[in-house]
Amino acid sequence: MIPVFPDILELEDCLSLHEIKKMTQKKLYIETYGCQMNVADSEVVSSILKEENYAITNDAKEADLILINTCSIRDNAEVRVKGRLDNLKILKKDNKNLKIGILGCMAERIKDKILEDEPAVDLVVGPDAYRDLPKLLNTISDGSKGVNTLLSLEETYADINPVRLDENNVSAFVSIMRGCNNLCSYCVVPYTRGRERSRDPETIIREVRNLIKNGYKEVTLLGQNVNSFYWEADNTDFPALLERVALQDSSLRVRYSTSHPKDLSDKLIEVMTKHDNICKSIHLPVQSGSNQVLNKMKRRYTRESYLERISAIKNAMPEASISSDIIAGFCDETEKDHQDTLSLMKEVGYDFSYMFKYSERPGTFAAKKFPDDVPEEIKSRRLSEIIELQNKLSLESKQKDIGKVFEVLIEGSSKKSDSELFGRTSQNKVVVFPKTNYKTGDYAMLKITECSSATLRGIPVN
Repeated sequence: MIPVFPDILELEDCLSLHEIKKMTQKKLYIETYGCQMNVADSEVVSSILKEENYAITNDAKEADLILINTCSIRDNAEVRVKGRLDNLKILKKDNKNLKIGILGCMAERIKDKILEDEPAVDLVVGPDAYRDLPKLLNTISDGSKGVNTLLSLEETYADINPVRLDENNVSAFVSIMRGCNNLCSYCVVPYTRGRERSRDPETIIREVRNLIKNGYKEVTLLGQNVNSFYWEADNTDFPALLERVALQDSSLRVRYSTSHPKDLSDKLIEVMTKHDNICKSIHLPVQSGSNQVLNKMKRRYTRESYLERISAIKNAMPEASISSDIIAGFCDETEKDHQDTLSLMKEVGYDFSYMFKYSERPGTFAAKKFPDDVPEEIKSRRLSEIIELQNKLSLESKQKDIGKVFEVLIEGSSKKSDSELFGRTSQNKVVVFPKTNYKTGDYAMLKITECSSATLRGIPVN
């Protein structure tokens, strides 16, 4: 017997439009690699595609569309994505209708190479072209490739309400600006994300209010260099914006990332000390402790001026934690330069650092002008020494917390045990503790009883 289906008008009589939409919904699986900015971008992409009747899935095997969002800041991120594509090709063999796309900085930087080397990739979209995704998806439906990697001087996605991909509904990222004007000699970001532009503060406040309304307890304001935020129409700079966000709700924790040392002002430090709900944690990338290397990196500050900013932070907020980014083996780095980095690390006493070997990024000033002349074995040895020192500093920092009581925002269950929860202090230190009567999203007062270099352990106190 041949099945008979009602035509669309009859179907609409039988089902609500919501039910019809659900029946025709496609599944989107999105993987994000790299920085917090990429996470925020993935949430923007998810919002755009939600309007095109895509629903998020956590299972790549059931997806109609798989998107990989990654950065090009370091070579290992690109290598990981290429390896991941090899796995996804297998899924495409089983599902001929599956579409695969590369998003973000990697798409911007090597679009031609992706299309040439990866025939399984249908879609290549740069960080300023996400609004074009619906049109590009229509293009690839007939077997063509969809490509848009044009950079914009204006795009901030300010009007888009991101779909939050973190299911804990506790912490959220809010992008306040895009791009970067600093042009550090090793960095590819200005070439893949374009020049700096800030969002209208009113759209940022509206997004924060919406998060508060939906029960979020913490927001992190994001920018390649948040200190450079400036909205000319009403002369709002970053300290003023940070204060406005903090004043929305005194129970809302507010963080920000990332600061550039040359722009971290006394005004910003003053705002942080003024509001208890602005977290006392500052990520201040130094990259090197050597003036010779900093000059070659075009960082536009010296070792001395960096340490002066550290002193200003510690004098105003002795309880604050400070973290950093450090590169080992930049072009022409000498052993003395390396020792300068180690000595600066000791002087600051970082609680945490992101540490990497220098990897040359094509198209940057350094790649064009400076030979990558530090041998790989020396880079590896220097990085190992940096990591070893940072582990020691991290342990010393956390040992100082033993016996102290901290307010911790609970983010979920411990990875090692369902009978324990974990959360973070204002200083961004992870604390694991017994579950008792607490749940995700609660604040808990915890006394620190022990620690490792990575984690604090505590017990609830009344």
